This record gives sequence, structure tokens and C-alpha cells, in this order.
Amino acid sequence: MKARKHERTPRSLVGGAPVAAYEITFDGRALPAEAGQSVAAVLWAAGILAWRTTREGGAPRGAFCGIGSCYDCLVTVNGLPNQRACLVPAREGDTVTTQEGTGHAELAV
Repeated sequence: MKARKHERTPRSLVGGAPVAAYEITFDGRALPAEAGQSVAAVLWAAGILAWRTTREGGAPRGAFCGIGSCYDCLVTVNGLPNQRACLVPAREGDTVTTQEGTGHAELAV
């Protein structure tokens, strides 16, 4: 297939430019993020597809609906469990961790 001389991309059409990157951490691993990305987008970009386990059986879960309706993408952000990764904007310095079950293991009896 012959390459086009002037490829158009969504970014070129709107005149966008890359924004400054920063880092968040996920389970102790530094990940690059850009302004406007959700936590789920940062995780996807890093190749991470699952970041929660179910209460029953510990099955892995990640983003499913991508619009905050299904709650499959729950994650713990800065110590606060049950955050929907598809809706929470990634902020510089955020500490994100895999959510095990309900995210309230310290309350288990």
C-alpha cells in the first residue's frame, strides 16, 4: 500500500500538541500520564487491563463500559477505595492500587 504524502490525523486537524507528561504510580510502578486522561486511560496506555478483583472468587476486572455505569473498573486512588477509574481524572502524584474485593479489607471480620 502506498503511503499518502500528507497523512491527516485527529491531532493535526484540530491543531493539538502534546501536553506535558507527569507520573502517577500503580501498585508501586511509575506510569506516564497526560493532562485530561482518566486513571483507566493511563492504565490502558501502560498495557494494564485489570486492576480489581471480585468479592467472590477474586476474578480480575478492568474497564467494561467506560462510562461509569458498570462499576467493573473500581480502583483505590490515594487510599480511597471504590473509585471508578474510567471517570476519575489522573492527577500528578496520584497513588493508585489494585482494589481487592470491596476495597475495605481492613474492615473485614
